[in-house]
Amino acid sequence: MAVLVAFEIIPANAVRDLVFLGELGLDGSVRPVRGVLPVARRLMQLEPRPVLVLPEGNVAEAGLVRGLRCSAPASVGELLDWLRAGELPSASRATAPHSETDAADFAEVIGQDSAKRALEIAAAGGHNALLIGPPGAGKTMLARRLPSILPALTEEELLEVTAIHSVAGLLNGSAGRATRPFRAPHHSVSTAGLVGGGSVPRPGEASLAHHGVLFLDELLEFPRPTLEALRQPLEDGRVTIARASAAVCYPARFTLIGAMNPCPCGFAGDRTRTCLCAESEITRYRSRLSGPLLDRIDLHLTLAPVPLRAMGSQGAAESSTTVRERVERARARQRERSGDSTVNARASSRALLRHLASDARNLLDSASESLALSARAYHKVAKVARTIADLDGADGVAAPHVAEALRYRPQLVTADPLRDRLRSDALP
Repeated sequence: MAVLVAFEIIPANAVRDLVFLGELGLDGSVRPVRGVLPVARRLMQLEPRPVLVLPEGNVAEAGLVRGLRCSAPASVGELLDWLRAGELPSASRATAPHSETDAADFAEVIGQDSAKRALEIAAAGGHNALLIGPPGAGKTMLARRLPSILPALTEEELLEVTAIHSVAGLLNGSAGRATRPFRAPHHSVSTAGLVGGGSVPRPGEASLAHHGVLFLDELLEFPRPTLEALRQPLEDGRVTIARASAAVCYPARFTLIGAMNPCPCGFAGDRTRTCLCAESEITRYRSRLSGPLLDRIDLHLTLAPVPLRAMGSQGAAESSTTVRERVERARARQRERSGDSTVNARASSRALLRHLASDARNLLDSASESLALSARAYHKVAKVARTIADLDGADGVAAPHVAEALRYRPQLVTADPLRDRLRSDALP
């Protein structure tokens, strides 16, 4: 369009307050491009507000930005006719984000009540979780049902998620999905594929899971440097990719769910099958997950296989809809307390510690010394306890909430009276 104005084929006034975005084909057609939604959101901040001229294949995503006028010519020739006539028709915005109905439901999971409870806490507070158990214990099945209990995306969250998927080129002419993303990369993924990168930086799986779930199955099969690259996004909620020409920052606020076997053969601690691994092999296997990364995971849960005789049980289990209602109520309490959509996992530790009752704080202080908790783990226990209290509808955090949160810390091998008391069924 700049060339056409320079050669005076069209007057400069004809393109005033217009922004052109698209790819030009050799036949004059206007073809879709990546990253239209971030541009459309930026245009809404300009005064006077311009008209966005873009390909038809990008109208759906640009239409998510309310109040922005768009026009979508099929070719440069058609656009020239419109400009000469002085009439630029508005593009239709009939397409809306679609909601994918997932048939997976918590009611289909037999047993594993403690794991369901842990995932409910993870969904309510945005906490990271690690599921440890032998093959067939249901780790993957449980993790893939986590999206069914997550609350719906807010309008701002929907725009952020769709913008990232637009930059990654995953929309394919649609307006994106209205459901929270669930990303489950294979353990052969590269570091750039997981956190983003490339000569021309693209968002990785961590950013594509923004406001959703990043599920890493067979966690210890991922290369250790690849897993270590998650430490920054888990802490900061963003990924920064530095290149010689520029630095790019992508948002990456996701809930990490990891699943792993307890040992190379998978049967350590299984009462029905014998583990064939030497102690040194188990130690070497578990060392693939570093202490700093392990410390960033809020909920650690060991799963045992469900007895085969229980597989035919027809007992009524809670559906995902019932669990999601509790999760939504807990998140509503968090919004009311913080004034925004910040979940407990990313809330200020100092603010949450004020809600601890004296007996709860005493228990947490005693446990931090006895269980050798780091400062990060100390605050994570407090945040998990706050989420448990939100699920219970409590204003303050009591000792039973802290006790349950402490049960989700990594289990120690050495004997300890306090640890045994925390695991006791007699403790509320």
